[in-house]
Order: sequence, then C-alpha cells, then structure tokens
Amino acid sequence: MMTHRERLLAALNHREPDRVPMDLGTARFTGMVKDAYERLCRHLGFGETGPLMDRMQQLYEMDERVLEHLDVDARAVSLGAPDRNREEFAPDGRWKDEWGVTRVQPPGCHYYEVAVSPLAGRITAETIARYPMPDPTDPGRFRGLRERARRLRETTDYAVIFNARFHLVHQTQYLRGFEDWYCDLAGDHELFACLMEAVLENLIAMNSRALEELGDLIDIVAMGDDIGLQDRPVCSVPLYRKLIRPYQERIVETIRRYTGAKILYHTCGSVYHYIDDFIEIGIDALNPVQVSARHMEPERLKRQFGDRIAFWGGIDSQRLLPHGTPQEVAAEVRRMFEIMGPRGGWVLAAVHNIQPDVPPENVIAMFEAGRQCVYAGAEPLG
Repeated sequence: MMTHRERLLAALNHREPDRVPMDLGTARFTGMVKDAYERLCRHLGFGETGPLMDRMQQLYEMDERVLEHLDVDARAVSLGAPDRNREEFAPDGRWKDEWGVTRVQPPGCHYYEVAVSPLAGRITAETIARYPMPDPTDPGRFRGLRERARRLRETTDYAVIFNARFHLVHQTQYLRGFEDWYCDLAGDHELFACLMEAVLENLIAMNSRALEELGDLIDIVAMGDDIGLQDRPVCSVPLYRKLIRPYQERIVETIRRYTGAKILYHTCGSVYHYIDDFIEIGIDALNPVQVSARHMEPERLKRQFGDRIAFWGGIDSQRLLPHGTPQEVAAEVRRMFEIMGPRGGWVLAAVHNIQPDVPPENVIAMFEAGRQCVYAGAEPLG
C-alpha cells in the first residue's frame, strides 16, 4: 500500500495510485465553513474546533483527529500573522484588514462581505503608488514556517502543501471595488495594469521569502484566485491573455525559482476556455472543478485535458452535498472515480469549501466512498 504522499503525487503525475487521494481543508479552499465544521466535530465526538484560519470565509484550522479519521492525504503549512498587525476592529463589528479593506458580517450571513474598498472611485497611478501596502517581509509571517514543514516531512508520510498567498485578482478587486475593477478591465487597461503590478510586487515579495524557506520540503504549492463565473469566464480569452495571464505567468515563474513542487491553482466557475492557458503557464492541477458551472462537465474535462492537467475536487457542493442523501453522495463519488480516475489525475474533494448547510453524514459518506475507490491491481485497504 502506498504512503499518503506517494498516493497524492502519483495521481498528480497521472499515474494510478492504490486508491484515489482525498483532501479536506489542507488547501485554503477545500475546508469547511464554521457551522458545518462544528457539526462534523460534534458528530465525530471531537468537541471543540481549532483556531480560526480565515476570518473572511469563517474557516477553521482542521483538527488532526478529523483529518486522520477521514484519511486525508495531505497536511499544510501557511504564513503566520504579521507582528505589526494593522487590522482594526470597530465596536459595530466592522473589520479593517491589513490591506485597508473594510468588511462587515451582515445579519444571518456566514461570511464577511466587503463594505469599503479604499481605492474605489476616481484614482490615478499616483494614488496607487502612494497607497500603504502591507509589509510583505514582516517576520511574524515566516516565524516557525520551515520548522513546521520539516516536522511534517520527517515525522509523517503526508504530502506537504504550502498555502501561498498569490490572490492577485481577488486582492485588486477588494481594493478597487468590484464595479470599478470590472470597468477598468473593460475600459482603462493602464490603470488596471498599474494596480495589478503594485499588488503583485507585494505578493511576490511575501511569497518569495516563504518559498525560499520551504522549497525543498514541500510537495505542492496551492494558490487561489477566481476568474470564473457560473456561466462564463470573467472576461474573453484575448482579454485574459492580455491583462491577467502575464501576471499568472510571473507567479508561476516565482514559484519555479524556489521549488519543483506541483502547483495547484484554484478558480471557481466556468473556466473551460482558459484551461489550455493554465496548462501552458505550468499549472499542474486545477481546483475546484465546479461541475455545476457551464462547460465544466467532468467527462468533457477528462477527455480534453486529463492527460495534461490533474483535477482536484468535483463533488458538487451546490446541490448534492447539502441536499442529497449519504447514499447519493457515495454514488456520485463512485461515478466521478469512473470518469476522472482512469490513468490517475484526480484528487477527491468537494467543490470549494463545504458550506454551512452540508450535514456531517454527507461529509463522512464522501470520504468513506473515496476509500473504496481502489485501482485495479492495488492491495486492499485496511
């Protein structure tokens, strides 16, 4: 039987492992939102949840007992909080993050939504140049990072993931505001490029320091940046190639400068028309495989791209996981294995973070079914 690391890397190298590898919450975009995670921990008898990992999305660091129980194949290391933390919390519940973006959690909402984008409205390149960006080399971000990765590498057999912070599209959207960001994308390409360049320089400085420390210890670099909508990509392919792809190429070049680890890229939505570009750039695996989005049928993806890029995800979180039965979830896992599993190239995970309305029984059913997705000729799993 393979080790967890061997299993995951075999799949990413388009070889059939002993069983399909599985992920929950090791990448920042494969976790569980607060309410769903708390119910799962109670259901399993594990009590309290761990520390908050992502305030905006209300994601918690996964308890090791949960990961072991579900037989998840990877573990992760992430940047820490800066020592000189510029976050601000107001009495009315408003939260200003270190980029200066103000968010609120509306009544009944599970997440924090953008309330004030500091670079919205009429701005110039000079406005961007003067804007106070976070300190990308604050020592708190990197303290203990290599030690955590080394411990995972030397004392476990799990694949080691580094959750990089290359959220360029998202961060420029939060700073500029979504309406102005789209208007710039459509009509002010110089201003669009100016903001992308400024934010990318900051993110490269931050992640380069981390990658320099981790490059020889990690198996996968995970990064997320949505460029897809439910029914279409965020812009035409020619516009993507002019205004977004060049920055993604620089991100991949930065990663490759420090490590030979596989690159896992997360983007929600209908991104079928961009996948050839992802492959050309050097992306090794695509998450979350949003099968409910237009043109994202798993049969199409596997047939057209399956020998050139791996797929990480694909278990529908819009309808199946919240509303299906455990038996229906297990049947869908088996169906996806039949489609995506041949010749390797598939990692079992939900489509994005598991949402608050997903019952714990369905989460458990997904992973129990995954353990039974064994390749022909593999040794039986215990």
